[in-house]
Amino acid sequence: MTKPVDATTTDAWAELAQLKQNLEPDLRAWFAAEPKRAADFSFQLADLHVDLSKNLINHDVVAALLRLAEQVDVAGRRDAMFAGEHINVTEDRAVLHTALRLPKDAELTVDGQDVVADVHEVLDRMYEFADKVRSGEWVGVTGKRIETVVNIGIGGSDLGPVMVYEALLPYKQDGLECRFISNIDPADVAETTRGLDPETTLFIVASKTFTTLETLTNARMARSWLLRTLADDGAIDGTDASKADAIAKHFVAVSTALDKVEEFGIDPVNAFGFWNWVGGRYSVDSAVGLPVAIAIGPANFRDFLAGFHAVDEHFRTEAPGTNVPLLMGLLNIWYVNFFDAHSHAVLPYAQYLHRFAAYLQQLTMESNGKSVRSDGTPVTSQTGEIFWGEPGTNGQHAFYQLIHQGTRLIPADFIAVANPANPVKDGETDVHGLFLANFFAQTAALAFGKTEAEVRAEGTADEIVPARVFEGNRPTTSILAPALTPAVVGQLIALYEHITFVQGVVWGIDSFDQWGVELGKKLALEIAPAVFGDAEALSDQDSSTQALVSWYLANRA
Repeated sequence: MTKPVDATTTDAWAELAQLKQNLEPDLRAWFAAEPKRAADFSFQLADLHVDLSKNLINHDVVAALLRLAEQVDVAGRRDAMFAGEHINVTEDRAVLHTALRLPKDAELTVDGQDVVADVHEVLDRMYEFADKVRSGEWVGVTGKRIETVVNIGIGGSDLGPVMVYEALLPYKQDGLECRFISNIDPADVAETTRGLDPETTLFIVASKTFTTLETLTNARMARSWLLRTLADDGAIDGTDASKADAIAKHFVAVSTALDKVEEFGIDPVNAFGFWNWVGGRYSVDSAVGLPVAIAIGPANFRDFLAGFHAVDEHFRTEAPGTNVPLLMGLLNIWYVNFFDAHSHAVLPYAQYLHRFAAYLQQLTMESNGKSVRSDGTPVTSQTGEIFWGEPGTNGQHAFYQLIHQGTRLIPADFIAVANPANPVKDGETDVHGLFLANFFAQTAALAFGKTEAEVRAEGTADEIVPARVFEGNRPTTSILAPALTPAVVGQLIALYEHITFVQGVVWGIDSFDQWGVELGKKLALEIAPAVFGDAEALSDQDSSTQALVSWYLANRA
């Protein structure tokens, strides 16, 4: 790959700085003066209707942002990613999560491998296995069908599957549920397995290398729970042969380390692999999505992948001025680098998306939380932003006060669907309509605020007028879909994947490594002996860590 362009040295960056200096945001006036503003800044992306009109932009700003994208060569970097070039430079890897959702008749060869054939070989095996579990053909050690699938992973091997599973609960097969274990806190295993019948439980251990500390520790604890409870129930006789049979029928793996999988007791035939060009936070549409495929079925999982692919094709081929991921990524640059925005709220008015913000935290912050550019030089601007949020009216009664009247600018994305999975009425009132009224009201309130004159017109006492004034001009993006289908969930994920990519290109960073995750993990292994009483290991630590570990040892019962 060529060296990244320093965005701050481009003519477009200077132009944007000047535009920001001269900009006097007034969404009320802008909408009044531009009857077509909503239409001009609204776009269709597959099933998603995306309205950018309540952002702090005008046509000059958008034009300058698009020139910035051209001058840092977003299109060239995008095409290199889709072609399989090694754009993950610090690990010398291709970045091909987009290949995970290519149709079977597509063609892509990377590093001598037929990527499409490799992907569909794994998908076909996943679908065959999912059908066996769903039909009851796959049974546990006592011949009972599987009723609960427990996924054991961490990071992308947990956040993706659990978010998508929760988002698509209405598509789940009756009599089959998924649970998820990720935290190495033993409470996670204890609470997740509480009340489960070991005879009807299947564990999926998701670790590419089968060495991830948290995942393998939790997998061993789950294995111990399974064997102990099966023995206590008289389901196995406790011999090595019966234990091996139980593990083989109640554990499968998402991994490429077949030797380690087999050593654990899992039949390598029941290991589903993925590749080093799939980053964990981009992997839910790979074998990592196996629990989702089991829960919603192969047909729905294919629709899920088709949703990703539709957005990929839009991002790859759509003209810049109507390319939604490009525009939204550039908007984030506008706010982070020219308005000094530190965070970004994602506010789904869809309860089934209640884990979406948590999923985006890894996707965006692990990708773009970098202070070094891909050529090893320091970054020349702020990078990354804190993503956060909660669903619907829950957030309104928690943190919306800060977004409306706080001192920091917090851009927010509002997401909703027209048709709910559970249409309900309260008397004659359509509850979903009432819910969506809040969606529409919040974006309007954030944009247009409430003036002092409007507050006074309500007869408000003089001394409390200032507290009831809303300055407005708080930027929002609205994303609407017909319903929360598997395809729509795939589209939403792919949208934010490509938004993240665009920002990374502008900042000149490698959005696909995560070295910042590694240091703490390495130090944890070094400190562990001290935690278990090794005095020499304790003496090697800094004074604060020594004191903390000593307090822990003194107070551990």
